[in-house]
Amino acid sequence: MLKLDCTDENIVIASDGVKKGKMVVYPTDTVYGIGCDPYNDSAVDMIFKIKGRMEGKPLPLLCSSIKHAGRIAKLNKEATKLAERFWPGALTLIAELIDNRISSKVTAGTNTIGVRVPNNQCALQLIDRCGGVLVGTSANRSGYSPAKSTAEVLESLDGFDILLDGGKTTLGIESTVLDVRTENIALIREGYITRESIERVLGHV
Repeated sequence: MLKLDCTDENIVIASDGVKKGKMVVYPTDTVYGIGCDPYNDSAVDMIFKIKGRMEGKPLPLLCSSIKHAGRIAKLNKEATKLAERFWPGALTLIAELIDNRISSKVTAGTNTIGVRVPNNQCALQLIDRCGGVLVGTSANRSGYSPAKSTAEVLESLDGFDILLDGGKTTLGIESTVLDVRTENIALIREGYITRESIERVLGHV
C-alpha cells in the first residue's frame, strides 16, 4: 500500500492507478472514501471484498461537476435545483442511470445510481483526472463507523493500493441522501444537510 500526501503530483499517481484497476482511498468533505473505476467490473468486485460488503448493495459515484453527474444520471428540474444549491457538498442524489456502461455491480443490477459532487479539492482533482466520475463509498469495513482520518482508515481497512492523505475531513458526517427519480422527492438518509434546508430550496417551507 502506498500512502501519499494530497499533492498535484500524487493525485496524478493515484489517478493513473485507478485507470489500471487499482483501489484508492481518498478524502472527501464528509468522510474518507474508497474508489475505483466504475466501468471496471473486477475493480468494483474488489471494493466489495475490501469492505466485506455483500454484493447487491449499490455503490455511490462521486463526480467532479454537475455536468459529469448529468451524463451519468438523469437529473430532473428538482434535482438540478438541489444540485445547483448544494454541490459541491454533502448531498447524494439517487436518480435514473443513463450511462449504461457503468458496471452493473455498481448499481446492483438496477437502473438507478447515487451521485454527488464532494466539496474537497483533493477529491475533485482526483475525480476529474479519472474522467469526472469515481466510485465513492465510505472507506471502512461494512458495519464500522466511517473514517474521518487516515489513521481511522488504517484501523478499519486493508487490501487497497493507494491512500491519499488529506488530513482530517471537515464535516465528519455522511452525506444526506435523496431519491429524486420523481417530483415526489424522498429523504432516504438525513446527514449533514438537514431536511429543512432541502425543503427550503424546493419551496416547501
